[in-house]
Amino acid sequence: MKWTAQPPAPTRQAGDREMTAEDVIMRLEDAGATMMRMPKAGWSTGARTFWPAVVRDPSEAYGWTGEPVRISRPAAADITAMDEAFGWLAHIPHDLFVLRRVVASRCLVHPITGRHLFAWRAIARMIGSHHMAVQRWHAQGIACIVQGVNRIKRAA
Repeated sequence: MKWTAQPPAPTRQAGDREMTAEDVIMRLEDAGATMMRMPKAGWSTGARTFWPAVVRDPSEAYGWTGEPVRISRPAAADITAMDEAFGWLAHIPHDLFVLRRVVASRCLVHPITGRHLFAWRAIARMIGSHHMAVQRWHAQGIACIVQGVNRIKRAA
């Protein structure tokens, strides 16, 4: 008996497939990391001097400390993707503003370490609720976004 290969099933392009909750969470976390990489603006960034730092400890005098890690600025494509992902928060209804706040808080990720800036318990303290309720609200908010994004993709 000879083995014959099946013809490949018709595949949809990446833009055609429906978004899942994991896809939305990943895109929102990428957007949060991109936002954290944006340069700070305002008076405080412009008020710098070009004098060298004052050395207070002799062990720091000759470069015994490591260089601080600098975060690179995001590319234009990353900023466009960030704007699109943060626009998805509008799929959460206005009367469910707590869900929107939970999802927006949880998507902030440090660009170097990849850790969330706000843990579940920290968000719960901000809102004045239990951390398990915050996790449930996050899942509900993500479900609203998935439903809205997929509805738009089907209509297009």
